[in-house]
Amino acid sequence: MPHGFSGGVFDDLLTANERFSATFTDSELTGRAARGLAVVTCMDSRIDPLGVFGLKPGDAKILRNAGARVTDDVLRTLVLAVYLLGVNRVLVMPHTDCGMAKATDEDVHQLAARQGVDTRSLEFHTVPDQDAALRHDLTRIRTSPFLPADLSVGGAIYDVRTGKLAPVEADVDS
Repeated sequence: MPHGFSGGVFDDLLTANERFSATFTDSELTGRAARGLAVVTCMDSRIDPLGVFGLKPGDAKILRNAGARVTDDVLRTLVLAVYLLGVNRVLVMPHTDCGMAKATDEDVHQLAARQGVDTRSLEFHTVPDQDAALRHDLTRIRTSPFLPADLSVGGAIYDVRTGKLAPVEADVDS
């Protein structure tokens, strides 16, 4: 398989970008979150985080990773979003029918091992209990020593079949 742009592997994307850039109108955006919002959501392509909330480009910072888990890297990115990019509220939004809730870390390690790849040094943060994982992640943000205590933090599970959100509250004692 060719690497990079040689061999035409990405020609469809380059062609689509030509059409996109011909009518591009967002050059005035600054990179700050105009609505003060960061959304942590899954990498699942069924999720349109801007569309879910009626947002437009420039309104929010969108952080995507498998399972919408609040990993160390997500915390690092939230610190940057808060202190550099105008974020004052964070919504963590995992979703129904998530692949991260259908496998364990060990399952992923075994699948990779079948391809001759040793992934045991990686944590995948799979989600055996999505509700508990979301509550844990909300608490992790709220109690982070790197983020302001008055940061507004919320969580909701997005239903990929209906487009609706089900709000979830973190345990206040945590």
